[in-house]
Amino acid sequence: MMMSVPTRLRSAAAVGVKKGLSGFLWILKILLPISFLTLLLDVGGVIGKIDFLLTPLMKLLCLPAVAALPLIIGMLTGIYGAVAAMTVLPMTLDQMTLIAIFLLISHNLIQEGMIQGRSGMHPVVATAFRLGASIVTVVVTAQFLPSDTTIAISGGIALGTAAPFLDILGNWAIQMGWLSLKILAIITTIMVILEIMKAFNLITHLITLLQPVIRFMGLDRRVGMLWLTACLFGITYGAAVIVEEAKENDFEANDLTRLHLSIGINHAMIEDPSLFLPLGIGAFWLWVPRLISAVAAVWLLSLWFRLRRRSTVGLTVRIPS
Repeated sequence: MMMSVPTRLRSAAAVGVKKGLSGFLWILKILLPISFLTLLLDVGGVIGKIDFLLTPLMKLLCLPAVAALPLIIGMLTGIYGAVAAMTVLPMTLDQMTLIAIFLLISHNLIQEGMIQGRSGMHPVVATAFRLGASIVTVVVTAQFLPSDTTIAISGGIALGTAAPFLDILGNWAIQMGWLSLKILAIITTIMVILEIMKAFNLITHLITLLQPVIRFMGLDRRVGMLWLTACLFGITYGAAVIVEEAKENDFEANDLTRLHLSIGINHAMIEDPSLFLPLGIGAFWLWVPRLISAVAAVWLLSLWFRLRRRSTVGLTVRIPS
């Protein structure tokens, strides 16, 4: 017997809350230890001692040397750890914005690169594309952000000062408490919405409605389900769907290449940007720049395909048997 609409809503909401709480606890396991370790590294002056090694690269990205730590954490692990590091580093809002844009494109590179490798694009090529897109997008975006970087707006503690360590530790605990509550509210809300969408089969209908958007993104309509999966759930969470669909369907090599370039730059459009919202970063910068970057990259790649007038390019696209 089919459940009534209110019953399905309650059931989906309950599942969403449960998944939200589970995800929140998982995030805390990453957030708290990395944030505390970052606090210790900065208080101990470790980061300051390696500034001279990182300054040239950070200057290219219009960032201070201290920004290298959340960038490295994010690229190797994920956004949660990077957010944890950002909360305890003295940075301005525009600097945090640039870090967020970079990491929204290039995070968890090893794991997500392997997933992309299993479903249609060489992991090294996929990772190189994402890193290149991150650098270009940040450099361009920096030209439109305020140039005044003298006022520290970050939720971080004024590290490197002479304040007693217990005072610094207390401030850190309070800030992490508030940040954790914000993340709990955001993640739970997202999971409830996604579960309701799944309960009413709204995702399938969305694909049909989004056909014009898919074409605007420069993608073939046949990869619409893969694109929507990555956009809603990310490369990691949507891995099973992405891999299985790529195996079961006879996609053109160029179509898969365009897809992976697009979703590598622009994926998890709901959850990932929302993790930076508690830091006070504007929604426009969290959603728009990487969307523009994804569109531009795919259309430029399509132009490259046409100019070469070949069915395949110098990218090895492999589907597992």
